[in-house]
Amino acid sequence: CEILSSLPLQMSLYFNVYFFPFWWLITVVILYLKYPALSDCYKFILVTIMILVSLTELIRLYLGYVGNLLEKVPELAGFWLLTLFPQLPIILFLLFNEGLKIHSLERAIHIIFSAFLSFQVLAAFFTLRRMVNTLATRFRLTEFHRLEEQRPAPGVSSRAAGSGS
Repeated sequence: CEILSSLPLQMSLYFNVYFFPFWWLITVVILYLKYPALSDCYKFILVTIMILVSLTELIRLYLGYVGNLLEKVPELAGFWLLTLFPQLPIILFLLFNEGLKIHSLERAIHIIFSAFLSFQVLAAFFTLRRMVNTLATRFRLTEFHRLEEQRPAPGVSSRAAGSGS
């Protein structure tokens, strides 16, 4: 029985769990400080992003832990999709949009967070691929053994014994 979970992915998730509250706190404090200087459009966008990232990150980390440790493909696939689509583009938006008046501390924590997300996208992809291939092979072998058990033994005639009259 081969272990399919990924240690590098699990380590990244572990450190991400401790980094996220730190990232959230710094981002909220900096948002509070620069809020009066932002345009109304960016105020709305940043508040929406903070709510979206907060909710998505909690769900994403839970799915990553369950999917990786318990070797569950649907949960790990959900983790991979939540990392790839809402989280990574949002963090890259926060990192590269100069209209947000980015501070150096803010840029530093966004770079670290985007590095976590980028690594997790790659690690989850390779882990998912390995899990799916292994589970598909197990399924095929199980089906093959089931068919072998149903097949009649060699040398047994399909005609009933004693019907030679």
